[in-house]
Amino acid sequence: MTETFTIAIDGPAAAGKGTISKAVAARLGFAHLDTGLLYRAVGAKTLTGTDPIVAAQSLQPEDLDGTDLRTPGVAQAASKVAVIPEVRAALVDFQRAFARRAGGAVLDGRDIGTVICPDADVKLFVTASAEVRAERRYQELADKGMDVTRDEVLADVKARDDRDMNRAEAPLKPAMDAVLIDTSDLSIEAALEAALKEIVSRR
Repeated sequence: MTETFTIAIDGPAAAGKGTISKAVAARLGFAHLDTGLLYRAVGAKTLTGTDPIVAAQSLQPEDLDGTDLRTPGVAQAASKVAVIPEVRAALVDFQRAFARRAGGAVLDGRDIGTVICPDADVKLFVTASAEVRAERRYQELADKGMDVTRDEVLADVKARDDRDMNRAEAPLKPAMDAVLIDTSDLSIEAALEAALKEIVSRR
């Protein structure tokens, strides 16, 4: 496959969009970009004192490889820098170039279908209740040995939702033509099949 085919997958934290996106890309042989990692990498740089705009403008591919990008502190920092218009602008070109690569691309994030790739061939919005998402994230962090409580994780999820959905620049919301997949009561396999069914119908 040499032509482009872009799949945009958006949704709030811990809804399952990353898991679905990776699986879809693997199944179809497409390239995958977790755009949230871009913001996490910028956020991580700010925690060491770097100006967020400078961090975004100087971001390198190797900055996305850090194992510390999945910590709650980096997640909060990422959500904070994501509201800065200059940071978002610095990362837009990178994402759009990735989306146009030959062979197909799957991008997941918060504003892929609405801002980054409004003409994507398929747009999915993956969501779940805040309580379900918080429990998933709690289990993920607890499995890594992190000392967190369920209440702390739920508060963190709700705070990120509020910041992401109410920011002035590219707020988190489904694209008008996005297909909604609620994973609250779905297994990973069922959610993946729902996504693939929609994608296959568009190819």
